[in-house]
Parts: sequence; C-alpha cells; structure tokens
Amino acid sequence: MGSDTRPGRPWVALATFLIVQAVLGCWWAAFYPGLFSRDSVLYLSHTVAGPWVADHSVLYDALLWLSFTGTGDLGAVTFAQTTAMAGALTYLAQSVKRLGAPRLLTTAVAMLMPLAPPVGAFTVTLWKDVPFTICAVAIAATCARIAARRAVTLPALAGLGALFALLGLFRANGFLIAGVTVLALVVIVTTRRVLLLLTGLLAASLPLVLTGHVYPRAGIVAPSPTYVYHTAFGDIAVAYRERPELFTPGDIGLMSSVAPLRRWWEGGTCYTINPLIWRRDFDWRQADMRAGELLDLWRRLLVTDPELVVRARLCRGAIAWRPVADAAATGGATYRLSLRPNADTYVGPGKVTDFPGRGVFSLRPLSMELYQVASPWLAGALTPQWDWVLWRGASWAYLSYAAAALAALTRRNRYALGVAAVVAGQQLAVLANISAQDFRYMAAPILTGALLVPLLLGGLVPRRRARRRGTGRQVSAEEPPPLLQAGVSAEEPPSPFQAAGLRRGAAAPASGARGGQSRSHSAAWRSS
Repeated sequence: MGSDTRPGRPWVALATFLIVQAVLGCWWAAFYPGLFSRDSVLYLSHTVAGPWVADHSVLYDALLWLSFTGTGDLGAVTFAQTTAMAGALTYLAQSVKRLGAPRLLTTAVAMLMPLAPPVGAFTVTLWKDVPFTICAVAIAATCARIAARRAVTLPALAGLGALFALLGLFRANGFLIAGVTVLALVVIVTTRRVLLLLTGLLAASLPLVLTGHVYPRAGIVAPSPTYVYHTAFGDIAVAYRERPELFTPGDIGLMSSVAPLRRWWEGGTCYTINPLIWRRDFDWRQADMRAGELLDLWRRLLVTDPELVVRARLCRGAIAWRPVADAAATGGATYRLSLRPNADTYVGPGKVTDFPGRGVFSLRPLSMELYQVASPWLAGALTPQWDWVLWRGASWAYLSYAAAALAALTRRNRYALGVAAVVAGQQLAVLANISAQDFRYMAAPILTGALLVPLLLGGLVPRRRARRRGTGRQVSAEEPPPLLQAGVSAEEPPSPFQAAGLRRGAAAPASGARGGQSRSHSAAWRSS
C-alpha cells in the first residue's frame, strides 16, 4: 500500500522531539531572551503603557504581557516557541512517514533542521509570525495524517478548526490563508466536505468577530485605518511614480495633506511600502483622517488602470513567487532577521510609547560559549549567496507541490495533495496582500518543504518489493493489502458479513487461485 498508517515506533518520535528541542534550546540560550525588531517592541509597549490596540496580534501581545508581568522578562515566550516548534516538526515528520516517506531520511531531516538559522534563529525571535508558522506546519501534518488514512476524521476536523482559528489570531491575513486552504481541501477530499467547509468558515470568521465585536467591548482599540489599508496607499505611490498624469489637482492636494509629493514619489517602489509610511514626513494621523478619500482614489486607479495595480501587487508579493531576490532594486532584497543589541537601536527614545522595563528588549545570552558559536553561524547564513535557498520561500513552495503531486500519483492517493494545501494558501495570500520582502511571511513553506523532501525522493526512487510474511509471494509496496481488495478498510474492522465471508474463505479447500486468496485474506486479518 502506498501509505503507511501504522503508528510506528513511539521512541523515534520522542527522540526526534527531544533532539529538536535540545538544539532549539541552544539557540534560546545563545540569544536570550530572543531576537527582536521594532515590531517586537510595539507588541509590548501598548499593553504596558496603554491603550491596547489590535494593530498586530492581540493573542501574541497578551502572551508577551503575561510573560513580562509574571516573570519580568520575555524568555518564557521564546522558550515556549521552541517547544511548540519541536512538537510541530516532529508531528509533520511522523505524519509524512505514514504517507510513505522514507523513515530514516525523514527522521534525519527533522533532527538536522533546527541547526539551520531559518529554523533555529527564527524560532527564538519575538515575532507573532513564529507561532503562526508553527500552526501552519501543524496543519500540513494534519493533512498528511488525513492523506495516510484517506479519510477526514472528526478529530482531524477539530484539530484543523483550532489551527485555522489560531492562524487568524496570530496574523491579520490568517483568515485568508485558512479560507484558501479549506477550499483546496474541499476539492481534494471526497468525504465530509460540508463539515470541512463549515469548520473552515467558523475558524476563519472567529478572528473577524473578535476584532469587530469583542475587542472593542474589552477596551482594545481597533487597528488604525492606515495600518489596515497601507498596501493600497503603496499602490497609489507606485501609480504616482509611474503614471502621474492619472492624478487630478484634487488628488494632488489630498496626497500633499498626508505627505510631501516627494515622499509619495520615493515611496513608489513596488517591492515595499516601508519608504512611504515609515518616514517622519508621512503623517499617520492625517492619513487616518483621510483614509476614506485615499481609498476612493485607489479604487479609481484600479478601474482606470487595473494592470498597474495588479503589477504593483505582484511585485510586492515577489517574496511568495520569486525564488531569487531583486537586491539591486529599492526594497527588493530579502529582509531576514534583525541583530541589534537593544530596543533603542531600533526605535530610539520617544519613537514609541515608552514603558518601564523596556530594557527587556536587550540581548543577554545565557551562555556566551553558545553565543560565540551561534552568532557567526547565523552571520554566515545571512550572506547573499545563501538567500535563495535559506530565506526565500518560493522555491520550497514549488518543491512542496511537486512532492504532494508525486505522492498522489505514485500512491494513487488524491488526498496526498492536501499536504501542500496550506502552502498554497499562504503563497496566494501573501501574493495578494503583503507589505515587504520579509522572509517571515513565507517561513512556513520553507519548513514544510524541507520535510517534504524525503517524500519527494521516496516517490522518485523505485520502492522496494517486500516479501509478505507467511504468504511466500512478493508484492509491490504500492499494492493494497488483501483486505482493501475485498473492500475492507485497513483503519476499521470488517463488518460481521465481511468477517463471515473471510472465515468461509479461510475454511475453503486450499486449491487453485481462490484457495490462495483465502489464505492470504485470513493471514492478513490475523496479522492486523
């Protein structure tokens, strides 16, 4: 049979988890309490100084707040991330083994992955994208389990529902990724499609309901209009730079009230919106006040020259589909990780709402020996020649599709396509609406793709023919067991009528093809 639904050796899963956890723990000790960026400081500043805002992830902000108020530091969050990542990688490794990936190779890949900075250093970074990525990897693992069983079970639905909801709670575009993933799965699977669709709908709507109705009642301020629509403002800047004749005097006056025209022109690089909105002469307050008018301008541009807007989105979403960065263009290089020693080097005094204890955002290694090993290792991985393979998720997304398609073809199992469904969801969501060429936006396809390499190789290399115990005949690993040939699922015991038929076949005279088949049926049922 093409997929292996046996649980395998529990000690292998435990050993995999412990080794991955140990390596990630070394990264945690080397970069304690964790790597961070300007966003990381913003996550905590508003929760301590107030008011709470929903610009980023309220759930992740709450986790930082709990760690800060409960322990006085942030290391508990990053350590929890190492444990969750170790669990997700082990879960995916064990799941693709059940789908038919070579066991030894898959285990080796899983154990080696945390040594790579895109896994190790990323996991100990104070970004909401880390738990988001962990959930995406776990979704791929759950889909692999579904594929191995060739059935959508109720526990699998419950797990997918929880993970889809967490995608939306950790990232604003998570509900889009969940929606695309569910639609892909509904097309792939043949059972419980309605339940799957309802599960995805409820999970994707939860973050929207919380943002629109629950958070305001809890005193959590909604995201600012500029934060929500900043990619549309970026499209306006690209259009102004490329086709200024499309803008009326009224448009020019509107844009000038928010930022100097020079800022709009310089911010018109299609790869990123950072040179537009993250500069001192861009007035966020005025942009919030006139957001409706700016959106009307964007809609008119979309109708007048839709190709221009689409090209701007494709360019900005290059991190999702282009394997190699355009480092020569403004904003075209891949942003990987930030390595500054403290918060002031990111935001400076007075740049964000200050709060007592902001010093927690400072690098304080628990082991200088580990830091002296990990720091040059990370610096070497950040050199440009490694960018395409370590930090760009597009190639890994394409590899994931190839692995899933080959597994579906060679094992005659269409459910195997579902393993890459969440990769497609993330790739399409990032392609449609993203702000810059940040590695973290496509981290999940990198991790998932790496663990699908053994599945791909297992499909390319001819599978060995195994001797079935007690039958004296050789069968291909792709051939279904006799019970499946008789219409009996390998996951469930036969019905009384099927069992009676098997017993009659076992009692029949052992002569001719029918007798041989009966003995095979009986031996297969006893061994299972």
